Amino acid sequence: MQKFNTLKSIPAYLPIVNIDTDMIIPKQFLKTIKRTGLGKNLFFEMRYDDQGKEINDFVLNQNPYDSSKILIAGKNFGCGSSREHAPWALLDFGITCVISSSYADIFYSNCFKNGILPIILEEEKIKELSEYANRKEEISVDLNDEKIVYGNNEIKFDVDPFKKKCLLEGLDDIALSLKKSEKIESFETDLKNKKPWIFND
Repeated sequence: MQKFNTLKSIPAYLPIVNIDTDMIIPKQFLKTIKRTGLGKNLFFEMRYDDQGKEINDFVLNQNPYDSSKILIAGKNFGCGSSREHAPWALLDFGITCVISSSYADIFYSNCFKNGILPIILEEEKIKELSEYANRKEEISVDLNDEKIVYGNNEIKFDVDPFKKKCLLEGLDDIALSLKKSEKIESFETDLKNKKPWIFND
């Protein structure tokens, strides 16, 4: 998992509430277990018409938002079924930070596990940031200092210390387990000595 420290980008603003995981990545694209290749299908039903052509009015089909690394979204983002493909699709598109006033719990947790920083802000602050999206101006996100800088202003945000540490160090669930490999090996050795019959073929 890529480390997350600071990020600077023109944000894309998607002012729709209750965007569920099926809207983020529709069910027909869930057959793969690979984390790559899903970006082209992100928000598929909003990005493409029935003939598969891009809908020009959709924000992520427009320059410079088609290269945005920050997505500003409506409240209750990521609701619906608990598919991990949703953060995979966002990440593969290039989005590594989502800003909303609220998230579905499972989606929120999955973001951290996949290298995406989901920031929770009040609606008023989101409206301020959306103006920078509309003006195509960059904002910056500093995870270490837990702040968003836009123009001459800054907004502080809160993030769980453990989740913050995982993002800063690029630690997903597998990496966290590997950090304890010595303890795991020691446990296995001790178990083999005490209960060798468990390991007999």
